[in-house]
Amino acid sequence: MASSAFISIKRTKIPFSLNSFSIIKFTLFSTLIKNHHQKISPQITSPPVPKKLPFTVSAHGVTWNDPYHWMRKTNDPDFINYLQQENLYAQSFMKDTEEMQKSLFSEMISRMPSKISTPPELWGPWLYYQYIPEGKEFPVLCRKLAAESKGWMKTVSSYVIGVAGKEQILLDWNEIAERYGYVHVGTCRVSPDHNYLAYTIDVTGSEQFVLQIKDLRNDCVLPTLGVEGVVSVEWAQDSCTFFYTLSDQNQRPYRVHCIKLGSDSVHNVPLFVENDSSFCVDIASTKDGKFITVNSNSRTSSEVYVINATNLQTGIQRFCKRVSGVQYFLEHHHGFFYVLTNSPNAGEESPLSGEYYLARCPVENLQSTCLQNIIEPSEDIFIQDMDMFNEHLVLFLNKEGSSSICSVDMRTIINCEEQMKIDGLNPWFFPLPSDMCTIAPGSNHDFTRSVYRAVVSSPVMPDVIVDYDMSRRTFSVIHQEEVINVSHNTKYHSNNGERSRNEFLGTPLKKEHKIQNNGVHRWSDFAEIYSCQEKEVISHDGERIPLTILFSRKAHKKGQSPGLLHGYGAYGEVLDKSWCVDRLSLLDRGWLIAFADVRGGGAPDPSWHKSGSGMNKLNSVSDFISCGKYLVSEGYVHQHRLGAVGVSAGSLLVSAAINMHPELFQAAILKVPFLDVCSSLLDPTLPLTVLDYEEFGNPQLHAHFEYILKYSPYDNIPEGVCCPSMLVKASLNDSSLF
Repeated sequence: MASSAFISIKRTKIPFSLNSFSIIKFTLFSTLIKNHHQKISPQITSPPVPKKLPFTVSAHGVTWNDPYHWMRKTNDPDFINYLQQENLYAQSFMKDTEEMQKSLFSEMISRMPSKISTPPELWGPWLYYQYIPEGKEFPVLCRKLAAESKGWMKTVSSYVIGVAGKEQILLDWNEIAERYGYVHVGTCRVSPDHNYLAYTIDVTGSEQFVLQIKDLRNDCVLPTLGVEGVVSVEWAQDSCTFFYTLSDQNQRPYRVHCIKLGSDSVHNVPLFVENDSSFCVDIASTKDGKFITVNSNSRTSSEVYVINATNLQTGIQRFCKRVSGVQYFLEHHHGFFYVLTNSPNAGEESPLSGEYYLARCPVENLQSTCLQNIIEPSEDIFIQDMDMFNEHLVLFLNKEGSSSICSVDMRTIINCEEQMKIDGLNPWFFPLPSDMCTIAPGSNHDFTRSVYRAVVSSPVMPDVIVDYDMSRRTFSVIHQEEVINVSHNTKYHSNNGERSRNEFLGTPLKKEHKIQNNGVHRWSDFAEIYSCQEKEVISHDGERIPLTILFSRKAHKKGQSPGLLHGYGAYGEVLDKSWCVDRLSLLDRGWLIAFADVRGGGAPDPSWHKSGSGMNKLNSVSDFISCGKYLVSEGYVHQHRLGAVGVSAGSLLVSAAINMHPELFQAAILKVPFLDVCSSLLDPTLPLTVLDYEEFGNPQLHAHFEYILKYSPYDNIPEGVCCPSMLVKASLNDSSLF
């Protein structure tokens, strides 16, 4: 996908297990809301009190004291001791919920099938897939030899590893975790000839990833590598040369290096260096593998360089010079670069809006600023991303406020002589069960394939893996996440066999969708058990804020139920509302779960992000408060039983809202929170700081400083007020946590 070229470095890292957190989340809210406005019972130890050391901070003539500044030294024995005391206090506080935690854990585990796996995906002569072994926590990446025959696969190849069709394990996360006690795999890239696997791993939690190359023919990791600080990796077409990016001391990827396997040459001479600390460097291969793109991106601008992956002697060439506010994402198709850009006049001026166009230029005119615009946005269809195949162009869209994907015949694109709207290109919009669904791309490695794999999900529908045949304009439901032991005496069935109560069919307009094998493939959901509603909440300035509300039709009690409000509101990211089986434990006990798509996050209109970031950040906080008040005033949630959850930059949103309206929320969970906004952004030596100036503002500027001080959670804790109980979850080595 084109936008995969944009390096995604945000405050969104989650270093702990989802299942364990779900248990903590439920028991915490049951306990915190119960104890809000109450004194801690005698059997619970009093919260630890950290020491205070004088430390003065000054900026723009303003001076303030930060007595906890010493906590930045995470190796300080006093700090480690304080954390241990906090953990003990949390355990003591939650002690009366231990039986509930055990019960919830058993309940959540019982809903999971014994083996979780992905359907195999054909790439070259191999079928690649992953699965989580029974009793294990992490996945295993595998493959089997296969070649297409009439109707299905038969094992055939001149290159055989052991017994034909035998499973080959490429990478076992569990094995690494057992050896080191921790594992985080950053990226995996199989070489074009399928003989090597390049991957990066972090075994300390420091987020410093080490590059490893594994020879898949003999199952050996090459001993001469082990480069630290690697972020992204791509292979050249010769399958011997590969490129990687290195990060600086602030974990900003800024250099591109190249190594040839078997070479003894020192790899300390970079091919490209980005000296602007507000830009990150990422590398990506075009879908056909013929070019490597070197993408230097800030939050709002980009500059792209190109390396011919089939002829490395041509070196590195710049596509277009960087222009403030202009972004480019490149793909290649038969001698042309196809460019997704937010500027209709690429390279000439900063765009007035964030709408994206599709343009192209011949490879030989790479450095020309004259691009031929092919597709322009329309009033109700916005282009968000693209993917390129030999015979089809895939476009990710926001159509009339809902996620959508369509494919267009590349012959239509090639023959396009003037700029057109999408509707004029005879697109095929991939069928979806409802407008509330999200659709995410699968791996789709093979440039020559005409079948596009995607994952479809909604708050009430378990993930469905669908193969969309772009040539025949038909689709097949390959797999749907299995959920067992659900409540309400309603058994859920996956797509093979008897269906559940409510079945979305091939398109929203038809009851059945016939496919090649004359069967009927359906998507199954829980819409008759759980209600999912979309509302619009009027914010402080009259703006309408989308609010998604999820609850059990049977267990929810109007005006009495507890509720949980999620928010993020940063980086233009859409709040994740996809299926999560662990939510059922809350919903079945009468809880309401809501998702506030506040300004600053993603939306059909690209201006939605800008209107909630930088000098408009307070809009996102006000939006969140308005959504919380709506849930209470409309009787969805009891006025004293509303809680909130924020992750990373989303914790800034939640905490700022609590500071302004502490009476609205009774409890909150903050996961790897970004709270000390002003002081963190004043220190450019901290990871992510300079990169975040475009998102939150630069407090080195007086106007920005004054604005940030208005909402920075750490600097605005109200005194003499009964604030909500909170659980803060973090990782000691999380470099983005300040």
